[in-house]
Amino acid sequence: MRIDIATLFPDMCMNYLEESIVGRAKTKGIFEVFCHNIRDYTLDKHRRVDDTPYSEQKGMLMQAEPIFRCFEAVTEGREKPHVIYMSPQGKTLTQKRCRELSQEKSIFILCGHYEGVDNRIIEEIVDEEISIGDYVLTGGELPALVLVDSVVRMLEGTLASADCYEDESHYNGLLEYPQYTRPEEWHGKKVPAVLLSGHHANIAKWRHEQSLITTYTKRPDLLDLSALPQKDLDIINKYCDFDKTDED
Repeated sequence: MRIDIATLFPDMCMNYLEESIVGRAKTKGIFEVFCHNIRDYTLDKHRRVDDTPYSEQKGMLMQAEPIFRCFEAVTEGREKPHVIYMSPQGKTLTQKRCRELSQEKSIFILCGHYEGVDNRIIEEIVDEEISIGDYVLTGGELPALVLVDSVVRMLEGTLASADCYEDESHYNGLLEYPQYTRPEEWHGKKVPAVLLSGHHANIAKWRHEQSLITTYTKRPDLLDLSALPQKDLDIINKYCDFDKTDED
């Protein structure tokens, strides 16, 4: 996979992408990433890429032309990549969408700044807008890095095995079960006995039960109770303060 990031802060992005699991995946050639400074594509002698918006709104808006020139230069001679604009107006990023994006051959991510970008560039090149939550940041760089991290870790070879992400929160619609490590007892709290038993079937059953309980307790909005099998509803009813009206 090839990932291009158009930004005003390429060093900021590359510094992160050189580190940890993502950095190792890049070194191994599992994906390649290029960060492009949009200022390099402006015709303004002062390297300005923004101007005041045609409205009474305060602030500055990124101009369409430097972004378009950057996009044209980066994609010249190759198939158009899937273009994403990181925006609080976009659909919220989900694990499902990350899986889908991990199948793309090439992604071009546009990072806005100031008050955003001229809407005409969105109409001209952008395929989808993605948000990482219902809040506003000063720029699209952090959301872009969140997107890259969440997509790259699903590429084959990034993690030791698919189990490393298939067993995590959100992958199958549930939050992850609680996890423990040594020592067996800490501050008077013991690791659940079932995890020490070595009985794989019982451990798998416990994990599923705990995922249901955790999801219902912390993020009930993720559960469609009407679609759950009766055995899962029985687990929630047994261990949680379950209100039958939640099914309606």
